[in-house]
Amino acid sequence: MSAPTPRSARLAQSPAVRLDGRWWLVGGAGAVPVSDPAFTTALDGFAEALSAADRTVADLRARPGEPSASVPNTGGWR
Repeated sequence: MSAPTPRSARLAQSPAVRLDGRWWLVGGAGAVPVSDPAFTTALDGFAEALSAADRTVADLRARPGEPSASVPNTGGWR
C-alpha cells in the first residue's frame, strides 16, 4: 500500500501538478487538465518512482556513518 498523496503536489520541477487526484499542466497562461489515460498513467508512475527515490535517499542519509556498499572503489575514472 502506498503512502497517501497530498491534495496538491508539483511533480519535481515540471509543469505537472496533481490537484485533488487529477493531473494538470500549469504554465504562465493558466492550467490545462490532463485527460489522456496513458499520459496520466505515466505521470502516476513517474511520481511514484520519484517518491520511492526520495524515501531511499532519506533512508541513506539517516545512516551517515555507514559506507556505501553499492558503489565500488575503482581508484578513479576509467
